[in-house]
Amino acid sequence: MTADLSLKVSRHLPFAPERVFDAWLDPVMMQKFLVPGPGMTVPEASNDPRVGGRFRVIMKAPDVDEGWPHEGEYLEIDRASRLRFTWVSPYSQEDSEVTLDLEPNEGGTDLTLTHVRFPSQESRDNHEGGWTLILQSLEGAL
Repeated sequence: MTADLSLKVSRHLPFAPERVFDAWLDPVMMQKFLVPGPGMTVPEASNDPRVGGRFRVIMKAPDVDEGWPHEGEYLEIDRASRLRFTWVSPYSQEDSEVTLDLEPNEGGTDLTLTHVRFPSQESRDNHEGGWTLILQSLEGAL
């Protein structure tokens, strides 16, 4: 396992920081945008949006019967500014964390997603592609 591997993905979204932030804590919205690949769906999303609360998302590819569980614990919730949570999936290591930093800019929001600690370079690269597509999907869902 390689603790020093990390990634950063940024995107400007033409929506207020509050709206962008709230989407990450709304299970209905999570089902719409947490899709890391073409044709993928999120048939299940649930959460307890408080520090110490947990979330669970099932991501499903079109050609498989069962989905992949992704879950974690909310570590920091600072509305419209920062969201930090653990990230546990079949392709991550246990101490993996994701941080979302939101900055108002030009009538919208600059969102920077940082994901730290991956078991391999391949896992890191795959997650970078997945998070990039998720941020694109977020804009469409909003």
